[in-house]
Amino acid sequence: MPVNGNFREWQVKAACRGPQAVVFYPPGSGEGRDEKRLRELRAKAICDRCVVAGRCLEFAVGRGETHGIWGGTNESERRVLLGI
Repeated sequence: MPVNGNFREWQVKAACRGPQAVVFYPPGSGEGRDEKRLRELRAKAICDRCVVAGRCLEFAVGRGETHGIWGGTNESERRVLLGI
């Protein structure tokens, strides 16, 4: 989760850092509906035990992040939060 080449202090504490980070974004080769649902569930389970999930969601909503799992939400869930 780099921001302009730097990490925000809260990002260093994120549970998604490391090899498990791959589940937070779809693979480049695409994925089926069931694969997406399972990947998102795995990512959200990591968010559930993350001490900075609230900050992460706040950051993603604040910058209008349209891809990936952030703060335990997917793209469509964040669109609802943004009212779009």
